[in-house]
Amino acid sequence: MFRSQPRTVWVTAFAAVIAFMGIGLVDPILNTIAEALHAGESKLTLLFGVYLGVQVVAMLITGWAAYRFGPKRTLTVGLVLIVVAAGLSAFGSNIDQLIALRVLWGLGNALFMATALAFIVGEAKGGQRGAILLYEAALGVGLAVGPLLGALLGSISWRAPFAGTALLMLIGAIGCAWMLPGDAHQERPKVRFTDPLKALRNRTLFITGIGSAFYTGALFTIIAWAPLALSAANRAHGHGAVGPIGAGMVFFGWGLLAAAAGVFLAPRLADRFGQKEGVLAAIAVYAVVMALAAYGSMAHSVLIIGLAVMLSGIPSGVLNTLFTSVAMSSGDTSTPRSVASAGYSFLRWLGGAASAIAVAHIASGFGAAAPFWFASVYCVIAVAAVALVRNSTTDHEPIAPDAALIGAEEM
Repeated sequence: MFRSQPRTVWVTAFAAVIAFMGIGLVDPILNTIAEALHAGESKLTLLFGVYLGVQVVAMLITGWAAYRFGPKRTLTVGLVLIVVAAGLSAFGSNIDQLIALRVLWGLGNALFMATALAFIVGEAKGGQRGAILLYEAALGVGLAVGPLLGALLGSISWRAPFAGTALLMLIGAIGCAWMLPGDAHQERPKVRFTDPLKALRNRTLFITGIGSAFYTGALFTIIAWAPLALSAANRAHGHGAVGPIGAGMVFFGWGLLAAAAGVFLAPRLADRFGQKEGVLAAIAVYAVVMALAAYGSMAHSVLIIGLAVMLSGIPSGVLNTLFTSVAMSSGDTSTPRSVASAGYSFLRWLGGAASAIAVAHIASGFGAAAPFWFASVYCVIAVAAVALVRNSTTDHEPIAPDAALIGAEEM
């Protein structure tokens, strides 16, 4: 299936891998950045908070941008913004500059991801199922390789991962600009900024979006706080901060398990128990893993924290695949799926951005283990929200192709 894909699919998938790598790229070098730029924990977590925050707003404009300028132009501009942001980050002299550039990076990532999947679905051989598998493969490779690349290059300098990402994304941008078909003039449904918010009038979409927001808050507690918690535990034993290689291997394991669970485990759970039940079970497991991470932080155990981070990839992979499917299965058929997805994504990323910004303040007020305890509570709230979803259309049904695609797109 993969060998027969045209070049346009491969170049878009390559660019998608690099874009997904940006999610975990910074994790292994957080401590190195802190030491080099004398940055406090609240500044470090803003590297994730602002990145997600701009995507919250971007969810309201990406549909309009694709309508106004065409998918290829929107995608290419997104790639160029990532290249510029990553390249300039390699020359940053203080943490505030990196935070500002992560805003630009987040906008570029949102513009690219909003349209990359459309190219893969439109051009991939094997129908939507083939496109799903290819996109999930790109997602898995990006999530797993991003922390590893950040670790390997970060052992040289904290600037090297940014420079490496800029170079790889530049190759992807040139390939997309050269090989992808131009934006043909065609009638596309007009999209307004407010349409995604209006879509949230749908009860199922709104409630599931709230549940997803709290789960994503727990997810980005792991991403934004775990590297700092690992170093705090290591210092408690008289050692220094956990280096890029150590943190990178932990998050490499996390990404690998998330990818495997999303591709292989999630569909089986949905077929066996139903989508909603699969989501509820995975969130409950996530809450337990967060409690394990909190215990490891209290015990100053690098091993337990690292194990909890890696294990969290399993329920996270399941949720990345199934969560959106629950939201979309009972959606209002009069609302375009892309618009409903944008509204749902608005809530989802809002939860992640709020968590990434608050996590350092929670730790300073209640201790290093507190963010993980809060994350466990987020999961309990997410379970309560999803439990309110009417499950007549989500019980024991296969993952809808469109919903699975939307779920992949949002990571």
